[in-house]
Formats: sequence, C-alpha cells, structure tokens
Amino acid sequence: MPGVAEFLLILAFFEAAAVYCSGFTPPNLLTLERVFPANQRVELEALRARDRARHARMLQGVVSGVVDFTVAGSSDPYLFGLYFTKVKLGSPPKEFNVQIDTGSDILWVTCSSCTNCPQSSELGVELNFFDAATSSTASLVSCSDPICASVVQPATAGCSSQSNQCGYSFQYGDGSGTSGYYVSDLLYFDTIVGTASIANSSTPIVFGCSTYQAGDLTKSDRAIDGIFGFGQQDLSIISQLSSRGITPKVFSHCLKGEGNGGGILVLGEILHPSIVYSPLVPSQPHYNLYLQSISVNGQLVPIDPEVFATSGSRGTIVDSGTTLAYLVEEAYDPFIVAITDATSQSATPIISNGNQCYQVPTSITEIFPPVALNFVGGASMVLRPEDYLVHYGFVDGAAMWCIGFQKVQDQEVTILGDLVLKDKIFVYDLAHQRLGWADYDCSMSVNVSITSGKDEFVAGQLSRSSSARNILFKFMHMSITLLVHIVSLFISLL
Repeated sequence: MPGVAEFLLILAFFEAAAVYCSGFTPPNLLTLERVFPANQRVELEALRARDRARHARMLQGVVSGVVDFTVAGSSDPYLFGLYFTKVKLGSPPKEFNVQIDTGSDILWVTCSSCTNCPQSSELGVELNFFDAATSSTASLVSCSDPICASVVQPATAGCSSQSNQCGYSFQYGDGSGTSGYYVSDLLYFDTIVGTASIANSSTPIVFGCSTYQAGDLTKSDRAIDGIFGFGQQDLSIISQLSSRGITPKVFSHCLKGEGNGGGILVLGEILHPSIVYSPLVPSQPHYNLYLQSISVNGQLVPIDPEVFATSGSRGTIVDSGTTLAYLVEEAYDPFIVAITDATSQSATPIISNGNQCYQVPTSITEIFPPVALNFVGGASMVLRPEDYLVHYGFVDGAAMWCIGFQKVQDQEVTILGDLVLKDKIFVYDLAHQRLGWADYDCSMSVNVSITSGKDEFVAGQLSRSSSARNILFKFMHMSITLLVHIVSLFISLL
C-alpha cells in the first residue's frame, strides 16, 4: 500500500496539472460579419471608388489633438464593403459594431453627444452610442495622464484647458474625419483557456469617444458604430492587451469569401502546418512585406524588383480593409500580358468600362493559370483564378471575368486587399515581426495556440459556430479524463 508521501505526490501532480492548464495566456475570439454580401453583384468601379477613399484614409497620417476642420465628403455609396465585429464596452456592457481596420491603430466608437453623426444605418445594424456618464467604470483620460502625452504631439492643442480631457482628431484624405476624446473603460471578451471558453472576461482599455464626424462617416446608408484599429502602435487594442499579458502579441483572421462572407478574428495565433512566414518591413506604420516577384503559371513575370522596394511612399501593404488588390503600373502591365498570353487559346480578352476582362466559355479553373506572389524568405502566396478575377456577368452567352487587380497610377504602393486575403488564414505575429498565411476553408474550425509565460503552448480548436458552453464541456471532459487516470494510478498502487 502506498504511504502518505506517495499519496501527497499524486495529489501534487494533479494540482500542478490544474495550475498548468490554467496558466496560459488566452487568445480572444471575435466573429466577423461581412457588411456587403459576397454573392451580391457590385460594379468594379464602385469597388475601386470605395478603395480609393479607403486608401486616402489609410495612407494619410493621423493628426492628434482636438481641432476644427472643414471636409469635402464623398457621395460614393459603396464605402461599406468591409468586415466588422462586435465589441462590448462599459458597465453595464453595451455592444458596438466596429469595422476591422489593420490600417489604423485606435478603437473608437460614437459618443452619445456626437455632433453631425448618423442616427440610423441602412446596413441592417442598430447604431449604439457610448455615454461615459452612464458607465460606472468609465473615466476620462486627463491631459496630465502619461497616455495622453504619448499620443498627443507637443505642438498641437490636444487637450482642453477647460475640461482637462485628452482629445484626438483623425482627419482622412477622402474628406471624412472624426474628433473626440479618450476614455478608459472595460472591454469584454470571451477568453479561451486551453480548450475552455470563459465568457464575460474584461479589462480596462483606452479608446476614443467620437463627438464629431464629417464626410462619409456621416452617411446613414453605410453608418456603423466605429472603427477597430489593429495597427502596431501602443494604443491599438492588441498592443494594450499584450502589454498586460492578457493576450500574446499576435492576432489572426480568416475571412470567408463565399456565400455571405463572415469569418473569425482571433487575438492570438491560429495554427496550421502549411503556414509560411515572411518578415515585416521594420519601422513602417502599416503591415508592409518585401514582395520580390510575381509568377504566372510558374514563370516569372518580367518586372523590375525595384518597383516593389519599400522606401518613402513605396512598398507592399497587406490590408484587410481594401476590397480589391492594387499593383503599381510597372508591375500591372506585364502581369496583364502574362495572363492574356496564358489564356489566349481559350479566353477572349476584351476591355469593359476600362477593365481588362475575358470572355470565358467554361470554368475559369480550366483556363486561367495559378499566380504566385513571391516574398522574402521563400514564402509564396499562391492565388487561384478566383483570387485575382471578378465575375462581371455574361456577354453573348459567355461568362465575363475581369482582372481584380487594379493599376495604381497616383501612388506607388501595392496593396493586397480582401480579393487575395479571403479564404486564407493570416497571422500577424508582432512579437516576431512577421506575417504568415495559408490557404484555408474559413467556414471550418481553426486551431489556436495559447501561450504561457514559458513560451509553451497547447492547441485548442475553435469554430465559427462553437459556443462557449461547448468548448467548456470539452475542457471539462479533458479534466475528468485526467482525474480518471490519476485515480487509476492511485488504485494500482494499493
């Protein structure tokens, strides 16, 4: 019969196992919905117009401080083809729909005192407004707060001497803008520990409360509660949570391209054996990669590599907020020639509304070649025909497909948007300054890693339809199984 020491050793083992299982840094999950249905036809020019406004906003520098400005807004209605998610803020928690934006850093939502802000939305979502006075956990960020000093430029009037509030102003190049002040309040999220999901986790974060909006942000046909910035700066949510050890310094998404879209966003790392990584260009405000070349059907397209070099306003950006994809002119023209040559026997090239299109008598997968974007480190992003073509209806009984890549004429930045990002896992590993991807069916479950302070991890499986209760039951099953093994071990020693 085992002695007391052996019995205590077994109990210590079980306790250590329990501590081990609870000691992981949790990733956090947000489900995504696509505002503009993927199966609804939209003109390419409308998508380009949306992206033009998007790029003007994304590439414009942020001006800190509360300022008055006059903006010439755009009347283009197709500015809402973005993925969005829900966040809960305040006490009691209130839900907000916010656009996912890897091209900016700050989470901001509309204040109840907002001037010139839309009161309703035609996107099928109910607009909500944040009111710090009704939240028991809200506090304003004062001018003397170190956070304010870190985000406000010394030369700008970022603080109000009367209210002592740390303010901001984001002015976008498309003529829209927002200003307001910073607030600290609770953010709620589901935390995954091992294979368990614990709802109602929360932590205080700093975010913007918008008191003024202008331009396209005021349009009710595409209104939403705010923007969820996922950039690399200190006030982005991923930076705030990772700096406190709440999440790893990595986030991932998998955007579904078919049907009604949707997908999953993880504040953590999605795991897949096929993920390839390429380093991020250092000291850049956006997620810039070293694009080296483009291959069509395994053959390099004759493009001078210098056109992809990152310097000043040049470079290659991965941006989930852009619908199409954009190539600099020196790369676009050779790319079109290569695609046309590869399909000359089966597809008839035509120009439609200024777009390079093709009349296709059969499936595009039987005619169009694979395309590979080749990055530093030997990482290639292989594109299927549907990843660089857009269906544009029918002409004389034949399907017409147009090149989804657009020619960049007024800037020197290549931008990879949802056209090529969809149906892939993307991992933004900020800790190691790299970006990874792998082809994936984003309607399926994904595996995530939960990293501990000792750089250990365990894999858990998540799906778009998984509820917190189902995941918790899986975790309980693991714990019961472990207990059964320990009890069996103890009995065998008797």
